[in-house]
Amino acid sequence: MGRRPPAWIREGYAEYTRRLGSGLTLTLLEIEPGPRSAGQSPRKAVEAEARKLMTALRPREWVVALDERGKQMSTRELADWLGGRMRDGRDLAFLIGGPDGLAPEVLARSDTSLSLSRLTLPHALARVVLAEQLYRAMSILAHHPYHRD
Repeated sequence: MGRRPPAWIREGYAEYTRRLGSGLTLTLLEIEPGPRSAGQSPRKAVEAEARKLMTALRPREWVVALDERGKQMSTRELADWLGGRMRDGRDLAFLIGGPDGLAPEVLARSDTSLSLSRLTLPHALARVVLAEQLYRAMSILAHHPYHRD
């Protein structure tokens, strides 16, 4: 979920996708968040977002819901996991929810739920953190010195 993030978000994401090169191709699909009104429950907005997300998913994709209650991994664990997913050969779809998170049906469709941090991150910042961590994981898999333990 996202719309018109600030320039520093676009630049940060672009930097890490550029660094990834052809080793791992990232394709960003921005989906407009559902409409929200002050003082109203966000339920309808989350439901609208769920419909858009579910429509965008392809049947064979390995879906990763980014959720603060998801599994936490170290960077090395993420690299091992990513290596396994790459050997599996299925495309990955990382879902970053809107301001009120992901709907239960989206979480149910997900193959994995991953937490980038126990901290709550703005969804635009989560995009940059995810791109950097994927780059870092790929550097580990390629034995590149970017990551230091």
